[in-house]
Parts: sequence; C-alpha cells; structure tokens
Amino acid sequence: MANHERRRALVLVALAAVLANASWFSATAIVPALEDDWHLTSTGAAWLVIVVQVGFVIGSVGGAVLNLPDRLQARWLIAGSAVVAGVSNVGLLMAHGLALALPIRFLVGVALAGVYAPAVRLVATHFERGRGVATGVVVGALTLGSGTPHLVRGLGHIPWQSTIGVTSGLAVLGAVSVWTVRPGPVAVPTPPLDVGAAARALAREQPLPLATMGYLGHMWELYALWSWLSAFFVAAQVHSNPGSLETGTVTFLAIGVAGLLGAVVAGRLADRLGRTAITSAAMLLSAACCLVSPLIYGAALPILVATMLVWGAAVIADSAQFSAAVTELAEPRYAGSVLALQLALGFTLTIVSIRLVPVAVDVVGWRYALLPLAIGPLLGTVAMLRLRRLPAALALADGRR
Repeated sequence: MANHERRRALVLVALAAVLANASWFSATAIVPALEDDWHLTSTGAAWLVIVVQVGFVIGSVGGAVLNLPDRLQARWLIAGSAVVAGVSNVGLLMAHGLALALPIRFLVGVALAGVYAPAVRLVATHFERGRGVATGVVVGALTLGSGTPHLVRGLGHIPWQSTIGVTSGLAVLGAVSVWTVRPGPVAVPTPPLDVGAAARALAREQPLPLATMGYLGHMWELYALWSWLSAFFVAAQVHSNPGSLETGTVTFLAIGVAGLLGAVVAGRLADRLGRTAITSAAMLLSAACCLVSPLIYGAALPILVATMLVWGAAVIADSAQFSAAVTELAEPRYAGSVLALQLALGFTLTIVSIRLVPVAVDVVGWRYALLPLAIGPLLGTVAMLRLRRLPAALALADGRR
C-alpha cells in the first residue's frame, strides 16, 4: 500500500505541475501573432517573457520569507496557486497591448511560485529513497507543461486566443488533480515562522552555497534557451531550410518531450551515481550544445533538429537534482523555504540572460547569439565539483555525492 500511495502522490503532483505550468510560456508561444495584432517589438516581446520571471521571483521570495512551503499544506498552496495562475492568464484575452498584458503576466509568475517549490517539497515527503528520480518526474512534468503552449500552437493555424484559453483551463484542472494528495511519511512537523531561516542556510551552511552556485549556472542557460529556442530555429530554417518543419511542434519536442525524458533519466542516474556527478555531466553537455550552436545554424535540418533535442534534454536534466539536493542538505523543517529562496535567486539571474539574447542578436545575429549561455553551465560545473569534495556531500543520494 505504501508504494501505491507514493506512486499515486507522484503521478498527481506531476500532473498538477504539467497543467499549471502550461500558463508560463503561453504568451511566449503566441509572440508571432502578437507582433501582428499588437505591433509588438522585439523589446516588448522580451519583456512579455521577463515579467513572468520577475513575478516568480517576487512570489518565491515572499514564500521563502514567510516559510509558506513549510508552514502551509502543500496541496492547498499548489491548488490555490494554480487557480490564480489560470485566472490571471485568461485575463490576457482582455488585453490589447503591453499596458495590461505585463501586469497580467506578472501575476501569473507570482502564482506559479506557489507550485514549484511546494510540489518538490510534497514529493520529497513521500520519497526518502529514490528522491532524485521522483523530483526528476516533477521537474520533467513542469518542463512538459512549459512546452505545451508550443504544441497547441503547432496543431494548426489557430487564433492566439485559443492558446491562452486552453492553457488557462489546464492550470485550473491542475488544482483539481493535486487536491487529494497529503504529505507522506517523511513529512516533518510544521515549524514556527522564521523569516531569516532560508537566507541563513544559503549564507552559512557550506554545501548549500555551492549547490546554489551550481543551480545559478544552470539557470543562466535554461530559461534563456527555452525563451528563444523557437526564434533560433525559425532563423536557422530561414537561413538553410526555409519552411521545412512546423516550429511549434519541434520546440515542443525539444523543450517538453526531450526535457521530460532528460529530467527523469538524469534523476534515476543521480540516485545511482551521485547528484554532483550527474549535474556536472548534464551541464557540460548543454554547454557543448551552446558552443556548437553557430555550426548547427547552417547545418542540414536533421542535424539541427537532433541537436535541439539533445540540448532540450541536457539543459533541464540537472534541474531536479539541485532541488533534491536542497531537500537533503537543508534543515528539514525549512527545506521548502530554502528551495524557494534558491529558486528566487536563479530566476532573478534568468532576467539578465533572457534579455541578453535579443541584444546579442542585434549585435552578432542569431548564429552566435546563444554562445554566451555556455558561461553559466561551465561555472556551475566548477561549483558542483567543489561540492563533491566536501564531506557534507555524503548527505546526497544516500552517500553517492
């Protein structure tokens, strides 16, 4: 019965993550249509993406300071946040430009902060062993949800309003799926309010700053790639394979499907081989994809698509393991708050890298625009290899570092 209950919890939390996170990139997927309807500029398109990150950061900081992932029932927090995300997202249908669209997208980001950390925290209470692959399933589900808007757009020439309507409805359904999931046997008692608990942990507990630096290197690349991969693919097709494949479908396969597989496979390997080993390998692979991006820009279509699929898997493969590491290294009572603060730092950094890409496009063109993203995973690898040498790393993955 115990195995049945924890598998059920994992499936329902992962389903909620898929459905709720569909609202994150719903606006990104419809940027080409908004460029026509709203006369959206490249700067406006960048801010439509960035403002969600800003909202997520604010929501995550608030959650960390108030210890919400540790002091509230996770299913209530996830369900309420998913509903707010869906309702906020559908408000985009009333917008006719950025004046209303930006605050709406900001609210979506704030709401989704109540899904990520609590979902990881809730699953961790059911999986003391196998936590890497369980967390990988949740993060893979979030990844699949992030790619869903591209799939909706790839189904045909449908109005952009339909994409918003579908993804908003999916977020509300996510609230329903998680409502019956209760904490598992590894759950700890609700702690008292301690507004400084997360900050103290990240500043003073030696392994956590290194794990966070690794996470920051990963995040420098992740959301910038997710945000601009479809635009890179369009530009590459125009350059050498005009009109060959539907962009939305390819982007969904790279971000959603390959990302899901990468997160789950890396989770299983991390439980067996160690978290620092697998995160380092994943970051080195994604950095290599960054470095070869100028070469695939002019390559044959099969090479371009194959590299995008590998990149989509590698760029997210390590993400869940940073979250799992926090639940293993931090004080259990405030692990959710530490995770929320780590997320806030990471998503703050993504604001810079997301904005950097269109600036690089203006200077050097799409062929070389993604090269600077390699800096993050390379530095992140250094941090994780340093963590691997610490005795405290034995707390990871049952001593597998």
